[in-house]
Amino acid sequence: MPETSSRPLLDPAEMASCIERLAKEICESHRGSKQLALVGVHKRGVPLAQRIAAAMKAMPCAEVQLGTIDITQYRDDLKQMKSLPKLEGSDIAFDVNDTHVVICDEVLYTGRTVRAALDELLDHGRPARVQLAVLVERPGREFPIQPDYVGIHAEASTEERVCVRFAEVDGRDQVYIQPSNLKDA
Repeated sequence: MPETSSRPLLDPAEMASCIERLAKEICESHRGSKQLALVGVHKRGVPLAQRIAAAMKAMPCAEVQLGTIDITQYRDDLKQMKSLPKLEGSDIAFDVNDTHVVICDEVLYTGRTVRAALDELLDHGRPARVQLAVLVERPGREFPIQPDYVGIHAEASTEERVCVRFAEVDGRDQVYIQPSNLKDA
C-alpha cells in the first residue's frame, strides 16, 4: 500500500476469489441467454470485465461478448474540470440491441459513473437488459443506482477513497481504503 494510513480490503487472492464469484453469479443469472455481453468502464472496469469473462469461459455459461465504454464525454462535471481527461474511446463491436449487457466497474460510490455509462451504452442501441457488476460497493449514492453483482461491500467515509489496483493497469492487484487527500502511488 502506498501510505501507512491506508487500510487493506482485498489482497490478490481475495480479489481473484471475488471475481470468480461475480462470474459464477452472472452465469447463473444468465442461464439460457442467447446474447450476453460484459462492458467495462474505462479505466479499471475494463480489466474487471476481462477477468470476469475469462472466469466465465470455464463455467457452463452463455458465450459472452466483451466491450469497453469511455464515459469522458458523458460526465456531468466536464465544465468544472481544469483539464480534460484522456479520451480512451469506447469499443462495442457487437450489436447492443436485444443483448443482455452487464456494465462492469471497479467501485460504485455516487452512481455518476454508471449514469454516464448508461448514456453511452444507449447511444449504441437498445439492450434487452442492463445490469451492473462492481468489485467494491461503498455507501454514498447520489443517483438511484444499485448493483446487481457485488464483490464486496466496503464502509468508507466521505473523507476516504476506495482504491482498486489491477496488474494490467497498475502493475499490482490490490484494494485498499485511504484518506482522500492522499495521492495514489
